[in-house]
Amino acid sequence: MGKIVRKYSFKGELLIKLDTDEPELFTEMESVFVEQRKNLIPFFIEESSLHKSELLRVRFEEVKNEAEADALIGAHLYLPLEFLPKLTGNKFYFHEIIGFTAEDESFGIIGKITGVNDTTSQALFEIDRSGKQILIPMIDHFIKKVDRETKTILLDVPEGLIEMYL
Repeated sequence: MGKIVRKYSFKGELLIKLDTDEPELFTEMESVFVEQRKNLIPFFIEESSLHKSELLRVRFEEVKNEAEADALIGAHLYLPLEFLPKLTGNKFYFHEIIGFTAEDESFGIIGKITGVNDTTSQALFEIDRSGKQILIPMIDHFIKKVDRETKTILLDVPEGLIEMYL
């Protein structure tokens, strides 16, 4: 679902970078699972709101101070898949597109999506093409169609972007 990226206040509030471009869908959650030492621990949400439109600001019932909040920074958050809001059209969760085939309108089939790199300011599709990694920015106007039935994402990227990796 996302990752705790930093503290917000000295009262234990945390900021979460969500695995979605529609963070407003997550403001009404009651609880999440936080990964701690390879275990998923349920945390109940006392209060949540959007912070600068892209991060979720959360106060967990169990976290009351800076030290407790510090211990959670960098932890990944999970929800059972059935609790994730359904996305349609060209909206998708990062985990949902792993294994999809990336295809470009001009180039043709690029390869299989193996992951999403969201550690940079612009998230990137990580695509494997015969053992070579191709990185394509996840920019809305590049994404022409997400086809969940055929597990394909149709892209229209600038000429030369794919070729520079080959």
